[in-house]
Amino acid sequence: MITFKDIDRHNFMNVINLKVADEQKNFVATNLFSLAQAKAYPECICLAIYAEEVLVGLTMYCIDADDGQYWIYRLMIDAQYQGKGYGKAAMKKLMSLIKEDTAHHVIYLSFEPENEGAKALYEKLGFNGDGRIIEEEIVYKYSY
Repeated sequence: MITFKDIDRHNFMNVINLKVADEQKNFVATNLFSLAQAKAYPECICLAIYAEEVLVGLTMYCIDADDGQYWIYRLMIDAQYQGKGYGKAAMKKLMSLIKEDTAHHVIYLSFEPENEGAKALYEKLGFNGDGRIIEEEIVYKYSY
């Protein structure tokens, strides 16, 4: 079972130490960068992803200050926990959390064009391309 926890003094260092596989390093920012970004952009919410009581990843989402829409900015699962369904389960849980805000009906995200794994995951979850490329990343949206 996937749960989200706030990042605090108790799990901060463990979250920072999570790493993606070497071949994915160009696809996702480090957790240290994500936490710094969330500090500079207070609308961004970082959450630690746990499978049972084991820390497996990080996610970051927000209502974007530029367009007023929900964006999932990060989903990272540590290399040793990939391929176990945690990324998909975390995305489903995050999407459910966002859907609780009934004032919005779309979730956006973006990813590197070469990241076939992310593309496949997002399409399985119902995301589709919206035709935009922002900062060399493909934009997908999920309408609900």
